Amino acid sequence: MRKNFGTKSWFYPLPVLIIGTYDEYGNPDAMNAAWGGLYDADKVVLCLSAGHKTTKNIQVRKAFTVSFADAAHVIPSDYVGMVSANTEPGKVVKSGFHTTKSEFVDAPLIDELPVALECKFLKMNEDGNIIGRIINVSADESVLDKNGMIDFQKFQPISFEPVHNGYHVMGQRVGNAFQDGGQLKK
Repeated sequence: MRKNFGTKSWFYPLPVLIIGTYDEYGNPDAMNAAWGGLYDADKVVLCLSAGHKTTKNIQVRKAFTVSFADAAHVIPSDYVGMVSANTEPGKVVKSGFHTTKSEFVDAPLIDELPVALECKFLKMNEDGNIIGRIINVSADESVLDKNGMIDFQKFQPISFEPVHNGYHVMGQRVGNAFQDGGQLKK
């Protein structure tokens, strides 16, 4: 038997996205955004309200990075979602994160977060969501396997669990995409 909860923003998994931007003066900003994802094979969508400093930064600089929070950086990742750069302009420094300018877009990479999408702002859609094109995906060598690809076990991205407001490590492999279902084709 199922229990009904009505309309809730319970979507699984919700990656913990840290959006990196520069403000109009070149100061780095970082924001925790749980509501975002792929928009197409080469695009991302971010559901950010107009009042966020990050939203304004993206409109001014026409670029942003999307880093995936990991298990090793839960505290600073949570902090940059709790505090607004509108009232705490030094929040990146206070978080302990360090930044490096992307080679591909006018936005900062968060040095401590090993995997990032480097994006060019395309448009804001009719709902106010930000659409960006992925120009580059970068990964720190510390999370790569022997073949030079991302190793999910080394990476340890986290997801947001909205029912109990928890962060959980992702990573246990339970199957093979585009392969296991083939057993039912026989």
